Amino acid sequence: MVSTTLFRAYRTELADTLRLSVPIVIAQLGVVLMGVTDNLFVGRLLGAVPLGAAGLANSLSFLLSGIGVGALPVVAALISKARSQNDVATVNRLFRAGLRVAILLSVILGGLSVVLAYNFELFGQTPEVARLARNFMLILSASVLPLLIFVSARQLCDGLRYPHVAMAITLSALGINAVFNYVLIKGIGPFPELGLMGSALSTLISRLFMAAAILIYIYRAERFREYLQSSFQNLSTTSDIWTILRLGIPGGMTFFFEIATFSLAVVIVGWLGEDRLAAHQIAINMASVTYMMATGISSAAAIRVSAAVGRGSREGIFKAGIAAFLLSVSFMSLAALLFLTANDWLVTLYIRDNPAVMTIAASLVIMAGFFQLSDGVQVVALGGLRGLSDVNVPTLITLFSYWVVALPLSYVLAFPFKMDAIGVWIGLLAGLTIAAVLLTWRFFRRIARMNNFDQLKSEVAVSIH
Repeated sequence: MVSTTLFRAYRTELADTLRLSVPIVIAQLGVVLMGVTDNLFVGRLLGAVPLGAAGLANSLSFLLSGIGVGALPVVAALISKARSQNDVATVNRLFRAGLRVAILLSVILGGLSVVLAYNFELFGQTPEVARLARNFMLILSASVLPLLIFVSARQLCDGLRYPHVAMAITLSALGINAVFNYVLIKGIGPFPELGLMGSALSTLISRLFMAAAILIYIYRAERFREYLQSSFQNLSTTSDIWTILRLGIPGGMTFFFEIATFSLAVVIVGWLGEDRLAAHQIAINMASVTYMMATGISSAAAIRVSAAVGRGSREGIFKAGIAAFLLSVSFMSLAALLFLTANDWLVTLYIRDNPAVMTIAASLVIMAGFFQLSDGVQVVALGGLRGLSDVNVPTLITLFSYWVVALPLSYVLAFPFKMDAIGVWIGLLAGLTIAAVLLTWRFFRRIARMNNFDQLKSEVAVSIH
């Protein structure tokens, strides 16, 4: 009864958030579905050991590039605020500054990815997994630049409320990735048989397409022309670059802390054996898909909250936050139900010829079902706080939740308590739940403490400047 009343009261807000978030969700999925597609083809065509190697490389590569992926969405929130104030010049500066930040971050993060690839022995994996994962990750390192260019350019579309642009490009890229995965792994027609490396090359090709396609569209489409006038090119973007870095890097580190937790959980599970590593990778892939869908709702929350700040509407901020939480909880509840009831069938999508891996993976998918709600709530709370330009304290909350609670608890339960891979997932669940509670509390506390909107605007202005 309470939930029905809430949905009726927020019907308009829910509809607006849903319209904005669905295309963003689909575009966000493209970031993670590249890895999922790679793992599906590798698992079905090459077997468990290459699957573990591809999963490890994808996880660690995304760990580093995720700093940029998590940092750049602040551009959409800032563009949304400028748009609500009819500040066309600021929109242009933010777009150009975002591209410059993307290039800077890709050089740094791509370089770190290469260094990590040559030091896989630090993670204690088997020699064969380490060898295959190293070569896979080197190719993924080259794809960081087009990935971040795409993510940065996407922020203009999302901030101006044209999220379907990135959605269409992402869907096209996923098709390209699937086709090239098959032909390059197997060596179809004129293409050589590259095995596991063919899968990595398909991701690079797909990301190059995404970056080129979105830039071509933005510069040719009529709807963006007023924001790309040549008269704006002489405007300095230096202060905007620093603003994006100051607000974005904490957001990127927040994303890093969570992704790092799951990536390092892959390493911990790898110490338990190759079969558990492959099983864990299957389950974590599924959880990553639902998480990235929730980040789409989170991005919509950041855009709508920031727009309400620009309009001077405290009530708008509150309603935007509530609508995002309701959507996320509803979606993640459905995902949890699917994971809990169809776990065996979901595992067969990845692998069918290894009963030991399938049995372990099925149990881990059940665990993934249990933490769907916590994952969905914490990421939407982060989006709402990003819309308020509140980034520093949330970063500390995620650091505590994932690195002080989740990772140590995962290790202790897996080894001293001998709970195996299940223990790792219980630790992850604990960290996510703590993050969800603390971040949600902070979001609503920030709103409750504001006696008038002038106070809110001054606090946000201080955060930005």
